[in-house]
Amino acid sequence: MQAGFPDFRLGSVLATSFTGTLSERHGNPVERIPAPHRLVDWLAVNGLAVDSCTTAQLDLARELRESIHAAATAAATGDTLPASAVQVINDRSIQGRAAAVLTSEGKRRWRLGSGFRVEDALGVIAADAISVIAGERDGRLALCASSTCRAAFFDTSRSRTRKWCDMNTCGNRQKKARFNANQRRSAGSAE
Repeated sequence: MQAGFPDFRLGSVLATSFTGTLSERHGNPVERIPAPHRLVDWLAVNGLAVDSCTTAQLDLARELRESIHAAATAAATGDTLPASAVQVINDRSIQGRAAAVLTSEGKRRWRLGSGFRVEDALGVIAADAISVIAGERDGRLALCASSTCRAAFFDTSRSRTRKWCDMNTCGNRQKKARFNANQRRSAGSAE
């Protein structure tokens, strides 16, 4: 991966990790796939290596990302899924040609169609989103408690009460803000 770009936020759920390629949606948005080669990098890190990516394919990827985010947000809040988002997710799932394969270590890996096309990788991401949003996995969709983030994430914690999309970013930022506020209060009352 090339220097000069924001780090990827990686998680254990492909679909919600993909939505994390745009973070701080309600603050100063951080685009983590600003160019086609960055999408190639993100896909490779997530086991979906492709040969190349065009600007048009990057646009398809961003459209899928925003559709997954919209549908996951609606699912997390109990709202009706946006029809346009559902359509995009379904279209990308249908258009991809990939197969799940079992490794000798007992893990699932994805084998993309011949040519290792971006559309095939997007099909895998869309299928993962369908599984998560449809409630087929043990866990729950939630929204990050950070007012500037509000990222959709899949909570697999035992209690299903996780508050932050990522403890190392949003969680630590909130803890630091709370600590600093307490320090200011303590300093003000000590005077």
